[in-house]
Amino acid sequence: MSHFIIARYISRQLLTSMAAVTLILLLIFMSGRFIRYLADVASGRFSPDVLFAVMGYRLPGFLELILPLAFFLGILLAYGRMYMESEMTVLSACGMSPQQLILITMIPASIVMAIVAALSLYVSPWGVKHVERIFYEQSKVTEFELLVPGRFQSLRDGNRVTYTESLSADKTEMQSVFIAERDETDGTIAVLVAERGRQEIMPDTGTRYIILDDGARYDGQPGRNDYSVVTYQDYGLKLTDSIEGRRRKQIEGLPTAGLWRSATPQHEALLQWRISLPLLVPIVALIAIAMSRVNPRQGRFFHLLPAMLVYLAYLGLLIVARKQLEKERLPEWLGLWVVHVVFFVIALFMIFGPKLLQRLFGKKKTLPPAYAQFPPQAGGGE
Repeated sequence: MSHFIIARYISRQLLTSMAAVTLILLLIFMSGRFIRYLADVASGRFSPDVLFAVMGYRLPGFLELILPLAFFLGILLAYGRMYMESEMTVLSACGMSPQQLILITMIPASIVMAIVAALSLYVSPWGVKHVERIFYEQSKVTEFELLVPGRFQSLRDGNRVTYTESLSADKTEMQSVFIAERDETDGTIAVLVAERGRQEIMPDTGTRYIILDDGARYDGQPGRNDYSVVTYQDYGLKLTDSIEGRRRKQIEGLPTAGLWRSATPQHEALLQWRISLPLLVPIVALIAIAMSRVNPRQGRFFHLLPAMLVYLAYLGLLIVARKQLEKERLPEWLGLWVVHVVFFVIALFMIFGPKLLQRLFGKKKTLPPAYAQFPPQAGGGE
């Protein structure tokens, strides 16, 4: 019964710390991506109506990367506090062994691993697929429908800048229009100004045009004075799609079942990456258990920097291995698995290595608190 109470207490400490870290990291990641999407909306690449839908579908992709890191930091913070407040000394005196601590830690680790596996293998590809569909639908929206009154907007890959002082509610008429367009062939710039503008659709072809009324067109090369001026009562300007209308298949949106049946190196690398994310959780948990031991005089956060360097090295090597597998420079059977094996061995050595070396060399030398597994148990120890 006492072991159950201890396991519940430790699991609650770990999950509470992980939840706090997850919330902070999620706010950081999503705010950065939100600003990026907001800039795309401001530049007219897609409508603001779909902004929050895109963010919602991208959320599983953020979580699959955040949760392993949050659990890793949660162990460091929770166990670091328990070492600082001598709770680990009390648990050791009550008979808890290092193996029991590992088993207890693996209880919440298995929960996090299952969540990450669901996100990585199923939910995240589903979200990417929906984001791809939204962007494809937005690619068929004309630049006229993306205009925002009172703002200069760069459209057509930056080759056209459009401004209108006001726009009707149904987005069919605009007032005080300014359009500047650069010709990529000779570098000339055409500037059009007009009192009014409206959208018209050709009934035979379905092609859309902006019809400008009562304005002028200025053509010329920047820095030269040989430009031409043409005034007009009506001027037609063809509208183009905001993005190319073809659907670009994103490999990240492919379902996991389809990756199993594919022999393409890119698909094999993506499949191993999706499996690697949940495998990351128990291995980094072992590393965190080893690196959470601190000397009270060193401070609670002394171990966070080296621990983060180890985690970044682990994740970085997985990314490098994925790239090498995509380029067929790494055998498929070796793939990303070799990185997991290496860090699993490192984790085991960090936990059991100091005592093993002590026994092999037959020395009774006391290990520093940062490396000793537990304080000596009451009633006799090593």
